Amino acid sequence: MATRNHTVDDYLEALYFLAFPVGEYGPMVDGQRPAPAARVAEMLGVSAPTASGMLKRLEAEGLIERDGRRPLLTPEGRTRAETVVRHHRIIERFLTDFMGYTPAESHVHADAMGEAFTDEMVERLAEKLGGPDRCPHGWPVDPSHEQAENLELVALADVAPGSSVVIVRLAEHDGDLLHRFYDEGLVPGTRVEVERAGGDVSASVDGAARVIDEPAARGLFVRVEATAP
Repeated sequence: MATRNHTVDDYLEALYFLAFPVGEYGPMVDGQRPAPAARVAEMLGVSAPTASGMLKRLEAEGLIERDGRRPLLTPEGRTRAETVVRHHRIIERFLTDFMGYTPAESHVHADAMGEAFTDEMVERLAEKLGGPDRCPHGWPVDPSHEQAENLELVALADVAPGSSVVIVRLAEHDGDLLHRFYDEGLVPGTRVEVERAGGDVSASVDGAARVIDEPAARGLFVRVEATAP
C-alpha cells in the first residue's frame, strides 16, 4: 500500500492531540501544552526534516506559533484543528454505522476520506446519524467535551493496584494497536479490575484474568471508579 502524503489537516490533528492530552502533563501555554516538533513527526511517522518543513508552512499561514522551538496552535489553528477532529469522528461513525466497516477500519478510512467531505456534507452526516456523542473508539465528537473529560481520565498503565476502572477511550494513532484492542475485547465500556501495575498490567477483564502489556495499557484511557483501601 502506498504511503499517503500528510496534509495540513493531518498536522493540525496531530498538534491538537499533543496540545490536549489525557490527564495533567506539565505546564500549559495559552490553554494548551506545547510539545516538541519531534513528537509531531513521531505521531505521523515522518522524518524530522519533513515535519519541520510542514510546520514552517503552518507558521507562515498563521496556524501555529512557536513557544521556543515547540509549536503551539494559534486561535485560528485551534479552531481549524477542532473542526478537523470533529469531522473525523463523525465520518468514523458513518463508516461503522452505515457502511459496515469495523471500528478499527473506520479510523484509517476516515483519515483518507476527510478532505473529500465539505463542512456542509459532514453536518448532514451528523444529522442523519442522530447527532452522535462519540466516535467508535470512545472519543467525544465535541472537542470541548473531550478537553473537559481529559482531566477525568488516566492511562490504564498509571492506575494504582486495587483499582476498579472502566475503559472510556482507545488510542487511535497506532493502527496495529487499535486492531489489537478490538481483537482482544478491550473496548469502551469494558470493566477492568487492576491487580498489579507498573510495566505490564495484571488485571481481571470482565471477570477473566489477563495481562495487558505496557504499550496497550498506555493506549487505554480509563475512568477510575473505586480503589481498594
